[in-house]
Amino acid sequence: MATRSPTINVMVRAVQRAARDLKRDFGEVEQLQTSRKGPGDFVSAADLKSERVLHQELKKARPGYGFLMEESGAVAGSDQEHRWLIDPLDGTTNFLHGIPHFSISLALESAGELVAGVVYDPIKDEMFWAEKGIGAYLNDRRIRVSSRRNLEDALLVTGITPRHRSDDAERAAFVAQFDAALAATAGVRRLGSAALDLAYVAAGRYEGFWEDHLQPWDIAAGIVLVREAGGYVTEIDGGADMLATGSTFAANAYLHDTVGKLLRAAAASAVPVRDKRAG
Repeated sequence: MATRSPTINVMVRAVQRAARDLKRDFGEVEQLQTSRKGPGDFVSAADLKSERVLHQELKKARPGYGFLMEESGAVAGSDQEHRWLIDPLDGTTNFLHGIPHFSISLALESAGELVAGVVYDPIKDEMFWAEKGIGAYLNDRRIRVSSRRNLEDALLVTGITPRHRSDDAERAAFVAQFDAALAATAGVRRLGSAALDLAYVAAGRYEGFWEDHLQPWDIAAGIVLVREAGGYVTEIDGGADMLATGSTFAANAYLHDTVGKLLRAAAASAVPVRDKRAG
């Protein structure tokens, strides 16, 4: 059985506490009061309640730490070295439609470096957690990224953002990437929770994940998970500033280079529909 550090214990307790309300609200999803934040991006009473619980629990356990939260934004702490990154409900649209695939994502940043991450699926009771130098785990079992080496055997997962719907160039690049990946691999999935997508890469369920325009709280915990499970996480263009750009690409060591080249080549060759018509 894996021995969890005090930090991981604090994180696990916080997400378990927040998950109680999420599970209860999920059972009464039709009665949730919801409002629109923007195209395809919802906020619900459940989001806000979960974030409030996480903030309270973590503030009590580590009083000086700062926060970066999806709904409430940045909150400075007296400890300038440590910051929690919180997504209280990743997969809100799934949640509001009664689809049981969503998660709570929580990461810890120390001196600008991601050092611990937890992604919890409350419906399946799957607690993915990792800490720098300790490894990645699903509940109490050690997990590793997939060992598949052949592209044609690889299963990939991706996400569709509002930019893909509203921007012709962004949409064309994504469609080209999707088509190229679909033609070269065993398949491409789109399930609606980037945090769980990254956790599944860490657990070897997918060989790779890519998505643009993500927020730090979407990916911070998943980055720790994939790295500690032996995988690689970069921007899609190969850079290393995922939290700033939102461009995220994760894969096992055997396929990271191959899939990365495939995605970049496809995006570079894409021509927006309007440009085609204009020509």
